[in-house]
Amino acid sequence: MTNTNTSNMDLWNSISITDPSKVKPITGKSYKGSSPQPYWLVKRATETFGPCGLGWGIEIVQQGFQQCNPETMMHYATVRIWYMQDGKKCAVEHMGGTMAMYKTQTGKMVYDEDAPKKSVTDAMVKALSFIGFAGDIFSGIWDDWKYQEMAAAHYQNQSQPSNEQNQQQANNQQQKPLEQRYQDALVSIRNAKNPATLDKAIDTFGNTKFNNQIRQACRARADQMSWSDTPPQQNQNPQPNSMHS
Repeated sequence: MTNTNTSNMDLWNSISITDPSKVKPITGKSYKGSSPQPYWLVKRATETFGPCGLGWGIEIVQQGFQQCNPETMMHYATVRIWYMQDGKKCAVEHMGGTMAMYKTQTGKMVYDEDAPKKSVTDAMVKALSFIGFAGDIFSGIWDDWKYQEMAAAHYQNQSQPSNEQNQQQANNQQQKPLEQRYQDALVSIRNAKNPATLDKAIDTFGNTKFNNQIRQACRARADQMSWSDTPPQQNQNPQPNSMHS
């Protein structure tokens, strides 16, 4: 009998869409295709299960070298990916392999000292795919450019916070002590990409004890970026300092 309260595909569906900006073409193989960036999958697994080593992890079950012929040697690795789901420890195993020694068509011998690392990474990616990570690539639907456009829109929407999230962030910022907000503002000014960031900082700290420092930082950033509309100069007769919480 099917359990109507849960779906066996819930986890898969939540992680199977791949960010197009995190996909690379397969190289060094006899076949062509696309592959997700391994370290991005590590990040996605951490987002899904928690910190590596706590909510999920990687174990090398077996690895070694296989001599194929006097000029060819393969490194192989079996990796176990474990993860916590609904309070239970789950695991998936898969294999990966890399040519550690081989002769090219021109007769040159190649020795890859990173072969063990590549084999483990290969096995990790394949094991994560069995859980659902980058499931769109490994299931073959990735090659449709219309699907890639959908995937790009999916991650673009995720990167744009909603009005509710923006309001929550603003509320959290207002709850910080003034000194901490001042330090955060200096970071924003130093990394400002447009003059509006400077205007906001000046408006926010205009009637605080950090008024002069904020204006000086804004003028320095405006000069650095060669913006024509630089922040206004400090008033000759500033208002008495007051501290807003």
